[in-house]
Amino acid sequence: MAIVNRIGEFAQDMTAWRRHLHKHPELSLDCHQTAAFVIDRLRAFGVDEIHDGIATSGVVALIGGRGDGPVTGLRADMDALPIEEETGAEYASTVPGTMHACGHDGHTTMLLGAARYLAETRNFKGTVALIFQPAEETVGGARIMVEEGILDRFGIEEVYALHCDPFSEEGRFSTAPGPIMAAVDDFEITLTGKGGHGAFPHECIDPVPCALSLGQALQSIVSRNAPPRDPLVVSLTILEAGTATNVIPEIVRMGGTVRSFDPDLRDLVERRFHEIVTGHATSFGVAAKLDYMRNYPATVNHADQTAFAGRIASEVVGEAKVTTDRKPEMGAEDFAYMLEHRPGSYLMLGQGIGPSCHHPKFNFNDDVSTIGASFFARLIETRHGV
Repeated sequence: MAIVNRIGEFAQDMTAWRRHLHKHPELSLDCHQTAAFVIDRLRAFGVDEIHDGIATSGVVALIGGRGDGPVTGLRADMDALPIEEETGAEYASTVPGTMHACGHDGHTTMLLGAARYLAETRNFKGTVALIFQPAEETVGGARIMVEEGILDRFGIEEVYALHCDPFSEEGRFSTAPGPIMAAVDDFEITLTGKGGHGAFPHECIDPVPCALSLGQALQSIVSRNAPPRDPLVVSLTILEAGTATNVIPEIVRMGGTVRSFDPDLRDLVERRFHEIVTGHATSFGVAAKLDYMRNYPATVNHADQTAFAGRIASEVVGEAKVTTDRKPEMGAEDFAYMLEHRPGSYLMLGQGIGPSCHHPKFNFNDDVSTIGASFFARLIETRHGV
């Protein structure tokens, strides 16, 4: 495994950074303490410029190389999740109900490791833009940073990001050109009838039968409207009604998520939701309100940049530990917004088999920090070669 020697020399520092971040998680856009920690490290490394307060608590730092050249963005997310930690680690979260359950503490650490090395050596032309982003798990911090103009403001030409993978062996990179993570939409449906006594249904307008039928009908979008070769998930995850066994409720609340890759299919699903909900409401005589919310678009890797990233990964861990035909998955990632506006690639880095992301026992594997940092560093040195 050919990690950069200098990065290997400060592996213990990276572990300390990561465990500090793990102890002090923050949610959504409110990553101010995390950003302050990142800024303190960046100043100590001697980066050229630090711009903070982007997307509330995001940070962009610039490191200039030896002469003119391209500008490449490297992104790490910083936010945690509203989960009570169950790892039992000595450095477990000190914030009740909040933990780093998706490895963002590790992602931030890997980018800090690369920043320290690149600021020391500057063995590249052009500029590297280090993007520390909040709110990947919630409102789409990447979208906000793009809307606030970071790509144009800093002249970023390409963008790259890593995410830890708890379903793959330690040190294995995996990626693929084209769609790699799904678009995500959410829906909420409120059905309103006329409540009453359970013994007298004829005097009520019961929204429960409508909800049961509607839940099944929505699945027909997958089985009867979507082309069989196009991946699509419609998951009903919320069904709330009633408070007593002998009371017909007045209101049923439903909700769930939709995952897809194809933009035309995404449009079709939204249209069919409105048609099916409206039709069922009419059929069962209830009032229906549908809120269909489009969230992150599909994460679509660019072919040339993904091939390049795969070659860099092979230099770091060897060709045998790089997969360049990873199957797309139905999870979502807001790095998609950056890839919509700039060519680039999103890669997964195996950390060994263990609890999944978003699980209360998940913990980032510190042993892969130097691998990720080396990948970022070699990517810059190769693309920006002197």
